[in-house]
Amino acid sequence: MSGHSHWAGIKHKKEITDQKRGKIFSKLLAAISAAAKTEPNPDFNPRLRTAVQKAREASVPQENIERAIKRAAETGAALEELVFEAYGPGGIALLMTAISDNRNRTVQEVKLALKERGGKWAEEGSVRWAFEFAPSEDGSGIAWRAKFPQDVAPDDAAKLAALIEALEEVNDVQAVITNAAEAAEETQ
Repeated sequence: MSGHSHWAGIKHKKEITDQKRGKIFSKLLAAISAAAKTEPNPDFNPRLRTAVQKAREASVPQENIERAIKRAAETGAALEELVFEAYGPGGIALLMTAISDNRNRTVQEVKLALKERGGKWAEEGSVRWAFEFAPSEDGSGIAWRAKFPQDVAPDDAAKLAALIEALEEVNDVQAVITNAAEAAEETQ
């Protein structure tokens, strides 16, 4: 059988794995850079300390972490922290946090993902009422949490899962939080 080899199969699997790791690494390093803008010393910046800890758990190389902190400290990193609001299938409220160096690009990518998967962009403040900013359950800091979890119809649950997956594929999106009853625990 020409064209089939053990190495070719390994190479394709490794390529897929490396792409996934690269995407995770870039999100974690963006979070580190955003946290390091105010104080580059993790001993005095709990947010940075948490971001570094998460990066280490994901096996991000130490030199990459140090480079992200140094870049943020020297240049003030042109990264901007964004919070987007939307409604998903079944009227489920969505809150997306992102870190981006180009706000316009990120907004367009999120809007496109919403449009393709049945979501609807919402103006600032129209969804936030359904969420609260509180200490995270794992003790790693402060995070958004649904105030009023809402039940999801079974047919809307599959559409919502596809929408969340599409939004998480956007490079700059760090987290997608919903007020869906069963998804409220899973996505955080």
